[in-house]
Amino acid sequence: MQDNAKPATRVLIVDDHPVVLSGCRTLLAVDQSIRIDEAVDAKSGHRAYISKRPDVTVIDIGLPDVSGFELMRRIRKDDPAAKIIMFSMNDDPAFVVRAVELGAQGYVSKGDDPKILLKAVRKVVAGDNFISPQLAEAVTFSGAAIKANPASQMTPRELEILRLLGRGDKIVEVAEALGISYKTVANTTSLLKQKLGAKNHSDLIRIAVAIGLD
Repeated sequence: MQDNAKPATRVLIVDDHPVVLSGCRTLLAVDQSIRIDEAVDAKSGHRAYISKRPDVTVIDIGLPDVSGFELMRRIRKDDPAAKIIMFSMNDDPAFVVRAVELGAQGYVSKGDDPKILLKAVRKVVAGDNFISPQLAEAVTFSGAAIKANPASQMTPRELEILRLLGRGDKIVEVAEALGISYKTVANTTSLLKQKLGAKNHSDLIRIAVAIGLD
């Protein structure tokens, strides 16, 4: 007798909120072919990706150590074919566009109907791209605003450095978190001041908070 069982789909969820992880487990359990692995920060998420090689990885942008954008960069450096869905409270269209530009195949807002995440996982595993309908419409109708948003003009490394500065990290702490030199962070900080029209370090922190880099 031929075995027609559907092959298991491995999903890695990287999020530091226990309630979110629990909700995702419950939601995805509807599909019995899905197997879930979890991680609570970028470091453990990267390690889990390397060891588990999931079919799709769902990443919260606001992780406690470095951002989901930085984790996506690290994963895609190891595996350019990685399938990634960004999962965030931030529904700014500029962040959606940035995520796609950086290689994400999907973007789902935590404010969406929970069933949207399951739909996104199925679509991305099948090789399609997926942006929740409400966000897709917002992206379509806000092109000019996106171009004006500072987040759309920064590299992944610049975004990450600005985010860490915005949460109050010192340059030496940013360098340690990202595994790069103090000089690299200092030089990038100077470039960010020029790019964003910031007069000083406090201005950079204010801009990071204003554009929602948390």
